[in-house]
Amino acid sequence: MPQNFCEIMSRRGFVEWCSDAAELGQKMERETVTGYVGFDPSADSLHAGNMIPIMGLAWLQKLGHRPIALAGGGTGLIGDPSGKTKERRLLSVELVAHNAERIKKQLAKFLDFDRGDASAIMPNNHDWLSRISFIEFLRDTGKFFPVNTLINREYVRSRIDDPEKGITYTELSYILLQAYDFDHLYREFGCALQMGGNDQQGNIIGGIDLIRKRGGGQAYGLTFPLLLTASGAKFGKSEEGAVYLDPGKTSPYKFYQFWINTDDRDIGRLHRMYSFESLESIDDLMKRHAEHPERREAQKLLAWDMTGRVHGNETAAKARDASALLFGERDARSADSALLDTLAAEIPTTDVASPPPMPLIDCLLASGGVSSKSEARRKIREGGIYLNGERVTDESRAVNSDDLLQGGYVQARIGKKDFRLLRFNR
Repeated sequence: MPQNFCEIMSRRGFVEWCSDAAELGQKMERETVTGYVGFDPSADSLHAGNMIPIMGLAWLQKLGHRPIALAGGGTGLIGDPSGKTKERRLLSVELVAHNAERIKKQLAKFLDFDRGDASAIMPNNHDWLSRISFIEFLRDTGKFFPVNTLINREYVRSRIDDPEKGITYTELSYILLQAYDFDHLYREFGCALQMGGNDQQGNIIGGIDLIRKRGGGQAYGLTFPLLLTASGAKFGKSEEGAVYLDPGKTSPYKFYQFWINTDDRDIGRLHRMYSFESLESIDDLMKRHAEHPERREAQKLLAWDMTGRVHGNETAAKARDASALLFGERDARSADSALLDTLAAEIPTTDVASPPPMPLIDCLLASGGVSSKSEARRKIREGGIYLNGERVTDESRAVNSDDLLQGGYVQARIGKKDFRLLRFNR
């Protein structure tokens, strides 16, 4: 039976704004509601910041409703100006189509396309937008949008007031195109709900108004909050930049580590938004986490869940094992060469041509972890050097054949977070 999506999502922290929330909630308890989120194919991969709308659709389906993941193959040719200070680079039809197909495969990991009446669908708005004549669009859609209403939107006004930036007619038309999409999905699929980031509220209202003005229909909108970390940064980025779902852009290991590194102040909220666990289970987890935060149980569970869903459990297990090895939670000597090869692709790794023995100080210098032998000696005296997970206190220590792990590797840690591998040619 369909459930009150609005109430459940609000309790989990997903809802920033909702039009006619009480009415929509009652409707969703009585019947299956179709809702959609649009995805901009300006890039060929989604990233961690896109996970809120993805989970919004996944929850919609889980609660007995039907999700539409709309590929913006048509609107992507223009680009959404919302929140942008300058016009986007216009992409070719071929590139947008390629990106849309890649995104479709990523979304298929979260949505079930074979669930009867609640099956997800993934149309592409290029299919209908490319068939509209300009005259038809002006007559049937443009006439419902007063220019003064459009230019009074905050982001439009900010562009107009800056003579060096301005806003083009192409960008202004995006608002109408998105409204047209909502109206088309309403007429073709009975889609009564559009969801998106809070910066989409104005565009969503435009679609609701168009549906009402053109045919007298009732539609609804819901926006998700802008998710910021406890430090005030926009969620979804690491020191290297955006955290992508594509393993070619962000490796599964780095993807796993992104979630492992979640601030304790953020982890409860992220579990509520990115996990399907009950709120009661999450509360119990956070109580255990508060008692032993050093175990990072909450981070590990979220990292495993997210990496498994995006990359599969087998790949997630490799990322988990590599992380455990790196941070001393697993004996380095238990690692096989495949696991060490995985780790070698993620941290600085130096090939050593000569076989052991080799003074540890020379190894540290060769790894690039220290700038001089005197620095290496000082760090050893301070207790800041670890070899295969064990602290070294002897400045004369050498790396011997007995120290070699599978594949000829030796693991060195310099300080708390500087990890290195050396690979000896035996």
